[in-house]
Amino acid sequence: MKKKNVLKSKLKKDDQVKIMCGKEIGNTGRILKIDRKNGSVIVEGCNMVKKAVKQKKQNQKGGIMEIEGLLNISNVMIVCKKCGPTRVSIKRDEDKRMRICKKCGEEL
Repeated sequence: MKKKNVLKSKLKKDDQVKIMCGKEIGNTGRILKIDRKNGSVIVEGCNMVKKAVKQKKQNQKGGIMEIEGLLNISNVMIVCKKCGPTRVSIKRDEDKRMRICKKCGEEL
């Protein structure tokens, strides 16, 4: 059997990111979920889409709900606290693997 390609990314869940292109350009939010197989992310409060939901239980309501939609992982950029949107590099110290801001050199 052939092995499926999985996208390598330096982004993690709960990272603060900024959307760099698309209809939500300029918005920032936290990453809720990363799908490395399809190369997409879900960002909190961004790319809201409407979805029809069926009532599953007596106490749960059905109808049209707004949820976060998928964004391509290449359309988001991690936000450094010091210098804003930036690229990420990896630095290794002994057994540790740290993500470093390319602009200022601070750990993310």
